[in-house]
Amino acid sequence: MRGEWRVMVAGALVASTAIAVSLVSVSSAGPNVTRIHVIEHATTDTVVDLTANGDSTGDLLTFHNEVFDSENQQAVGTSHGDCIRIEVGVSWQCRWTTTLEGGSLTVEGPFYDASPSVLAITGGTGVYRGARGSMRLVARDDAGTEFDFVFRVLLG
Repeated sequence: MRGEWRVMVAGALVASTAIAVSLVSVSSAGPNVTRIHVIEHATTDTVVDLTANGDSTGDLLTFHNEVFDSENQQAVGTSHGDCIRIEVGVSWQCRWTTTLEGGSLTVEGPFYDASPSVLAITGGTGVYRGARGSMRLVARDDAGTEFDFVFRVLLG
């Protein structure tokens, strides 16, 4: 019975997510996992230099960017958040909310300057209520102007 319930929840998430965010790439990545792929356009990223030294530990990065469908053609939501510089030239510690039609997903974890990152999904609202899982973050270009957000969402 418990296994059937999880399959029903996963099926309901895929169905409701496909309806709510039909422009976002949504697929089943297993019996209890839904994969959502969007592309962030990093147009508002702002670094607050908290020291006079340039890039340094403790600096703050804030953003409120649009996210686009997996074809990078149509805006389907937003990302809002902040990061704190942890190790100069290596990493930031970040947290943000990606809002899509039907709800939002929150993530927290490292952003690496020169390699892909995996952040934890810490929660969600709407059709993503109770979400957990992970989000893979990959830069699409060397300038850091676009990023793939690939969520692997588990509910239940």
